[in-house]
Amino acid sequence: MATGTTEFFQVKFVVDDTRVWFPTETEEGKEEGENHERAVDPNAPVSEEDERVRYDSEKHMLLEDARRIKKDVQVDDEMIFPLETHEDFGRIAAQTAKQVIIQKIREAEKVSILGEFEGREGEIVSGSVQRVERGNIFLDLGRTQAIMPYDEQIPGERFRQGERVRAYLYSVEEGPRGVMIRVSRSHPRFLMKLFEIEAPELAGGLIEIKAIAREPGSRSKIAVHAVDDHVDPVGALVGQRGVRVSTVMSELGGEKIDIIEWSEEQAHFIEDALSPAKVLDVVIDEEEHRATVEVVEDQQSLAIGRGGQNVRLAAKLTGWRIDIHSMQGESTAEATDDESDAVSEIDEEVGLVENDVVDDAALSAEEGLKNDAVEETEVDTKEGVSDKE
Repeated sequence: MATGTTEFFQVKFVVDDTRVWFPTETEEGKEEGENHERAVDPNAPVSEEDERVRYDSEKHMLLEDARRIKKDVQVDDEMIFPLETHEDFGRIAAQTAKQVIIQKIREAEKVSILGEFEGREGEIVSGSVQRVERGNIFLDLGRTQAIMPYDEQIPGERFRQGERVRAYLYSVEEGPRGVMIRVSRSHPRFLMKLFEIEAPELAGGLIEIKAIAREPGSRSKIAVHAVDDHVDPVGALVGQRGVRVSTVMSELGGEKIDIIEWSEEQAHFIEDALSPAKVLDVVIDEEEHRATVEVVEDQQSLAIGRGGQNVRLAAKLTGWRIDIHSMQGESTAEATDDESDAVSEIDEEVGLVENDVVDDAALSAEEGLKNDAVEETEVDTKEGVSDKE
């Protein structure tokens, strides 16, 4: 029974100094039957903008050597060389060949996947839940899988196997076991990308998001600015009858979203950041980077928020240390950046400012707070204001 024949070829790409760099000290070539050497400094720096790749004799062939075989060959052309075939491969040799072929195929797949997803960092990807392992969710993206670590998930969310999930692709790394793709649903930029899908004004650059403060699954605050004076930045994100912001909230499992207009005037910006509370006055201390905010008694609970959430998010959004004071001048709450944990990151491309502050607002004058607790409860009851905003 005829089984056909198998032929093997080695393919090399024709290169020159504009395509490759040499890791060794000498480059060997043949000219008129003699070897010649070209000195290469192994410590010579390679520019970050240098797109050349490392020279590999198994994959590359120098232009001068290739032209000895084919005179009209050009850089980037392929040189194909037939390899000697054997009919009497033993079992061990066949297994070795199989392993090498499988390894080369996996390497080619890894390079292909890396090239595809590296360019998609910072985008939203969609995949189906493959499995949940030790709290981590593995998503099937088609050609490969992605992992959503436990701390990158929205608290309280549960997904079933096979369910479609959208997430923010924030990391693509090449590891010993292949390409590691990490996604997140708790990342502040996930919120921004969702609004880019819903609001053409944001995607088109007519408005921009200046800052995001987010406590995933609970509440977020977004500061927006209009590049075009004819566009209402807040209205663009809210949408007609709130349809745009409602769509984003549904994607995030009902997470509440406050949208405010960014202002260069910091006092006004801080006042808006504390909404829905009404602020009487804001005093800025530039040296200590502190803002003292005065509110009436019936607005204290709104300004502070449940568990200090509102003032904490306002501090994240503005980057200022915020003290809440009553009309009598008593300090009722304080939200501050923890110097050891605080991180400030500015993305110049999108103007996104992220401020990670302490998880719990530092409450000053604790004794005063205990004394004021009864008063605040009475005021809330009279005015119909709940601390569980």
